[in-house]
Amino acid sequence: MRQVYLDYSATTPVKEAVLKEMLPYFTENFGNPSTGYKIGQTAREAMNSARRKVADLIGAEGEEVYFTSSGTESDNWAVFGAADAKKEKGNHIITTKTEHHAMLHSCEFLEKRGYEVTYLDVECDGRVNPKALEEAVTDKTILISVIFANNEVGTLQPIKELCEIAKKHNVLFHTDAVQALGNVPIDVKELGIDLMSVTAHKIYGPKGIGALYIKNGVTISNFMHGGEQENKKRAGTENMTGIVGFGKAAELAKNNLEAHIQKITELRNYFIDQITSKISDVAVNGSMEHRHPGNANITFKYIEGESILISLDQKGIAASTGSACSSASQTPSHVLSAMKIPIEDIHGTLRFSFGDFTTKDDLDYAVKELVHIVDRLRSISAVSSKKGW
Repeated sequence: MRQVYLDYSATTPVKEAVLKEMLPYFTENFGNPSTGYKIGQTAREAMNSARRKVADLIGAEGEEVYFTSSGTESDNWAVFGAADAKKEKGNHIITTKTEHHAMLHSCEFLEKRGYEVTYLDVECDGRVNPKALEEAVTDKTILISVIFANNEVGTLQPIKELCEIAKKHNVLFHTDAVQALGNVPIDVKELGIDLMSVTAHKIYGPKGIGALYIKNGVTISNFMHGGEQENKKRAGTENMTGIVGFGKAAELAKNNLEAHIQKITELRNYFIDQITSKISDVAVNGSMEHRHPGNANITFKYIEGESILISLDQKGIAASTGSACSSASQTPSHVLSAMKIPIEDIHGTLRFSFGDFTTKDDLDYAVKELVHIVDRLRSISAVSSKKGW
């Protein structure tokens, strides 16, 4: 059966060059970078080289990049570390209703321990109104966290403007840039970001390795305790194979960024144009002007997204009903709910995402099958466009 992968926002395949870079660190270059003898120092040099490559991708200094196990750990470290370090100043955190669950659940955890959290509404396109952020800041606010590119609908937030508000009030600003990394230009210095979460497996690197950018001069409490790894900030023997792979993936992403963005933007627009012209009663969710170049979040009215997904899978096509981290949940998407999309439409929504290995032929095949699947499912659905939900 033909296989077409349209879920790059969930994860990406490891590129051959990345795997090649990693392999020696499983065997001959297996040293612990914390040791003082030659094979350990060889590992340390490779680790620091990878750190600089990740830093180069985001406009940071090497010493500002701290390796973690994932984007989720990075989010947790940012919010818990800032909350603990700034507790003498206040106990108020501001985030949005459309964050990744790694941030939302961390904030809910802190609320149970006496912190106050403001969850900002978003506009119908998923963007935060900077004025709403400004109005939410109090003299007790210690952290603002707004996702860079939404993991479901791909909406890009006005990060620079939001950072300026945070700086004006002397509040730390964190962003989850897991989806944005390698898909949009990021310069943490130019944007004014204090803390930023990233991960390797969204940019053709391995799973199990992420990083937290901590701006020089910003102090947050440690999340992991033990040894003195990561400049005494994050204990635990480093995942050398993952780190080396992350570094190579970051290097490739930086060198290929412009061409990558152009390619997946063209594929996304082509896919959306084909879907909207060949299938009736569909809607594209999220901002088209401010959008992740490889994201197409589409509502197919009057049918269930899960049914479409199962039918696509039977044809070898992989897509998603939303966030890969919550795709098994039957709860309506909190992102689409916050964007005021009717619940009946939410249940008929799929996320398609495109990457370096996607071809126009893949999209033609997917569109052809979607036309048949949607027509078939609507023909047997109890709900019709005339009757409504």
